[in-house]
This record gives sequence, structure tokens and C-alpha cells, in this order.
Amino acid sequence: MALLTTAPTINVKWPITEIMLVMVAIFWGTSYGLTKESLFFTSILLFITIRFSLTFLCMIPIVVRDFRRGLNKDWKVALPSGLILSSIFLCEVYGVSETTASKAAFLISLSVILTAFAEPIINRVSIPSSLLMLAFCSIPGVYLLTNPTSSTFSLNTGDYFILLAAALRAVLVTATKRLSEGKSITTSTLTAIQSFVVAFSAMLLCLITQPLETITLPVEPQFWLTMAYLILFCTLFAFYIQNYAIRRLSPTKVSLLMGSEPLFGAIFAIIWLNEALTITQILGAALIFTSVLITSINANK
Repeated sequence: MALLTTAPTINVKWPITEIMLVMVAIFWGTSYGLTKESLFFTSILLFITIRFSLTFLCMIPIVVRDFRRGLNKDWKVALPSGLILSSIFLCEVYGVSETTASKAAFLISLSVILTAFAEPIINRVSIPSSLLMLAFCSIPGVYLLTNPTSSTFSLNTGDYFILLAAALRAVLVTATKRLSEGKSITTSTLTAIQSFVVAFSAMLLCLITQPLETITLPVEPQFWLTMAYLILFCTLFAFYIQNYAIRRLSPTKVSLLMGSEPLFGAIFAIIWLNEALTITQILGAALIFTSVLITSINANK
């Protein structure tokens, strides 16, 4: 009688956190063009105020629930990271308004390599050489993707603000991990408090720099549809996942995975704006995607 054998079951452990971070990169890749479009209807400070005020309001029920359960005894640790995030968005939105969306995507991706250098300084940990090499690999990929024909690389005022935002991003993901590690605060509350600080800071600056009678809400449906997308996918989902991932992965790996957003920005432009990729851009996209793929495969090693 032939012996019947049962094939061994292969359990594949999907790197869920890493996949979620790639989804964040997809949404953020679309945000540069949409942000630039939204600024036709309102000012920079009012745009930030609206976006993060509505984000905070959406999260209030969850935050209240977490406080009632006694899960947020260390809620004050979210305040410093909220101030850093405020600075990032002030620099980033102003920079996008003064430069092209593609160049902004390239410059903000420098946060990948800056995080690789910031993490040992702030968190006093060593970075695996393989991860550092992947971070370096993603940078020329982003450059090729966003500068397919230019022989020179010039910077204007907006570009410098994006560079500052990139440096602050590196500080944010690194500092958030150090501040929240081992603390009693939920990821939802961390995200909500950061959003409140951003909204309050932008509103305060708006009231200081603009006459009260000139501050009016946009009425165009296009603006509010875009704002709904930015709030739901590029803010609520994206910052929750970022904060969740920071508390579980190294800041360098988080920044590397999110640094693929120019790749998805290009895909968005092809589908939505009917743009085309050159051979140079395809090469750059391949470098970025390879870095993301290898990072995800090695996520649990």
C-alpha cells in the first residue's frame, strides 16, 4: 500500500507594517500635485489649518476613548513631535508653492539618507551597513526619476524650504521613536495631538500675519474634494501608520520605505495626468523599487 504523505504547510509571514508604509508612500506621492492645486483656492497657512483641524476633529472620539481607558498617561510626549511636524508642513507647503512638485518630491526624499545619519546621533544605535547602502541606492534613483533631462541642478527659495523640511522629517521620525518608546500613549492619541499642534500653530500664524476680515474659507467643491482625500489618506491614514511603524521599526527603515513616494508620484502622473516616463526615469524608478523590495523581504531578519 502506498503511503500517503501530507505536504508541509508553508506559513508566509507578510511584513504588514512595511506594506502599510509603502501605501503611505503611494498616497504621499500624490499629495504634492494636489497640494499645489489646492493653493490656488487659499493661503498656505489656512490650507494647513483646515487640513489638520479637520484631522484632529475626526480623531477626537478615539482619543477620548483612549483617555477613558487610562492609556495616555504620557500624552505630553507628543507635544515636541507636534512642534517638529508643524515646522515640516510650514516648510513643505511653502516650498511646494514655490517649486515644481517633482523637484519637491526629490528633495524631500533626502530625508531617507538624513535619517540614516540622524538615528545614531539621536537614538545612539548602530545602523546595519546593508540598510545604509539601500538608503544611498534610493537617492540616485529619486534623482533620475525627477530630473530626467536636466544637466544642471539649481535650487530656488522653495527648494531650500523643502530641504529644511527633509532634515526636519529625519529629526521627527527619529525623535518620535525616542520620545514614545516605552511610554503610555496610543498611536491614535499621538497622531491626534500632533495634528492639533500643527493646526493650532498654523492658525496662530494665520491670525498674526493676515487681517481677520481677509480670512475666508474656500467654497469651490474641487478644493473640498481634494481636502477630503488629503485628510483621509495623506494625513489620518499616513500619520497613524508612520507613528505605528516608528514604534516598531528602525527610523531609517521607516524613512527608506516612505522615501519611495516619488516613484508613486510618477505613476500617479502617468495615470491621472497622462504623462510618460523616459528611460532615465524608469531606471530611477527601478532603483527605488529595488530598495523598497529588499527592505521588505529582510524586514523580519
